[in-house]
Amino acid sequence: MAGSLSASIELMRPKNLILASATVPLGAYFALDGSGVSFPYLTVLLHTLAVLFFTGAGNAMNDIKDADIDATAHPQRPLPSGRLSLEHAQKFTIALWVASLLCHIGGLLSFESINAQILIPTVAIYVVAAVLMVTYDHGPATKNKGLSGNIVISLLVGAVILYGAAAVGGIGVSLVWWIFGVVFCTNLAREMVKDCMDMEADEGTRDTLPMNYGKQNVRMAAYVVIMAGLVCLYMPFWKGPFAFGQLAFQIPAILMLITLNGPLYKGEDALVAGRIRMAMLLGLLSFILATQF
Repeated sequence: MAGSLSASIELMRPKNLILASATVPLGAYFALDGSGVSFPYLTVLLHTLAVLFFTGAGNAMNDIKDADIDATAHPQRPLPSGRLSLEHAQKFTIALWVASLLCHIGGLLSFESINAQILIPTVAIYVVAAVLMVTYDHGPATKNKGLSGNIVISLLVGAVILYGAAAVGGIGVSLVWWIFGVVFCTNLAREMVKDCMDMEADEGTRDTLPMNYGKQNVRMAAYVVIMAGLVCLYMPFWKGPFAFGQLAFQIPAILMLITLNGPLYKGEDALVAGRIRMAMLLGLLSFILATQF
């Protein structure tokens, strides 16, 4: 039983859940900063849980679909390693979807002054995200279509911060959209690099960018996308709400990203993917620091 529970949690990919779940309260925090509105802790908690279960369900669906591929590319994962049965994984995935939907509805009902300004964008983001998640593995199966699949995943990652903002009525706050741009671009670059890393294992099952244009070309294109993310990161310090001098808080994230050209040129894809994830986390933390000074 303990082994099955551990494997089920691993199926959700906890590392991905941490960053995804953390951006919900951050989206709410950035949307409400300076507004004078008290922070709705219960509402944000429920929406955070909705995203946690949603992301976990998506990751589980992906592992179920890729069980045969992972036997070669990631044999240590729960399904190819035999630590979890396909039937158990499918039932667990359904339970995660149900839990996510219930938390989403609970989050909407818990807000003290629910109105169309909150209801429409929050529900719309959740529904669109669910459609993108399901069609990523099924239907059009965008995950097999190279760039479109990379874009879908990056939209899903970036949409979490919009979801957090929408849940508290702050979907129109410009800072939230610039942060969405940072997260979208950096994650898109990471997905492109991950496709380089998995190209051999993906042969015959996916049609990815490195298969069509070569690994080195895709790595250089990923660096350009990273630079676009840095532009989005810069904008709140140029256009507001932050002062230009507060850009200094972002120096660790900026340096981590602009120095990726060397590892990309050397083909160190795993290193680059890890650093991009860390840079996203540092960037979000630095935005929080900027709101405090």
